[in-house]
Amino acid sequence: MLSARQTLIREELEAGTGAAIGMAVDGSKTRTGLRIWFADLGERHGPVAELRPYGLKGYAVTLGFGLIGFLDDYDKVTKASHKGVSARIRLLMEFTVAGIASYIIVSQINTWLYVPFVSNQAIPLGPFYYVFAAIVIVGAGNAVNLTDGLDGLAIMPVMIAAGTLGVIAYAVGRVDFTEYLDVHYVPGTGEILIFTAGLFGGGLGFLWYNAPPAAVFMGDTGSLALGGALGAIAVATKHEIVLGVVGGLFVVEALSVIIQVLYFKRTGKRVFLMAPIHHHYEKKGWAEPTIVIRFWIISLILAIIGLATLKVR
Repeated sequence: MLSARQTLIREELEAGTGAAIGMAVDGSKTRTGLRIWFADLGERHGPVAELRPYGLKGYAVTLGFGLIGFLDDYDKVTKASHKGVSARIRLLMEFTVAGIASYIIVSQINTWLYVPFVSNQAIPLGPFYYVFAAIVIVGAGNAVNLTDGLDGLAIMPVMIAAGTLGVIAYAVGRVDFTEYLDVHYVPGTGEILIFTAGLFGGGLGFLWYNAPPAAVFMGDTGSLALGGALGAIAVATKHEIVLGVVGGLFVVEALSVIIQVLYFKRTGKRVFLMAPIHHHYEKKGWAEPTIVIRFWIISLILAIIGLATLKVR
């Protein structure tokens, strides 16, 4: 079955299908996110043609979440409204995609939650791990979506997180590395590095036009797809907790919204001037480029801390 998929992908590449898809969405800013999906289909023997099981699953989650985001963006554009698809329906679709992906991925590894910074420490979650994995993927998708509020703000932290997780995936996919680093071994995850390289490269191309003042925007199509991809990679590599560190900026952005909503419902007052938190700093008078660059710096620091979990035990 895998061989058939790779053959099909190569045939599409030779026929130019991937490039045609990329060109078809070039005329509309609202569909820019689609270019991220197909960014690595433009090469005759690009990363997609070389992806094996874990890489293909990560790519499937990216496409699934991207499609959900596209439906939401399309609904907003056609109805000229900011509401889009209802939150309940969107979450239902997200958990459906994440649930299927989690079942397939977790069934090939185990149901233990590994704890960073501690050698050979794992929490057996049993069947609950499938639910936990789905929550990680959905949470990552929506956290990136909430972060995408300023020009260039979301894409660089996504690239940093993708690069970091790619290195981790390669390390835990090699027996010799895992023995040296004293971390758990997950067979076959080294191929995820190819997928994350595609995300990083696509992100660079997107950032060229998304840099302030942005000429293109990723919308829900791009942000949900990229966030879902990060979540799927974390589950496949058994580094869900580390994703919370590497993607700490996304966690803070999501928590700021949750705290704001819950506190306002309870007291009628606001904790932040505006949520997500990047808008709070806008209200405090910070210039948009200042917020974006400082958040990039924070993301880079968190990525270094995340990488340190491989060795610090």
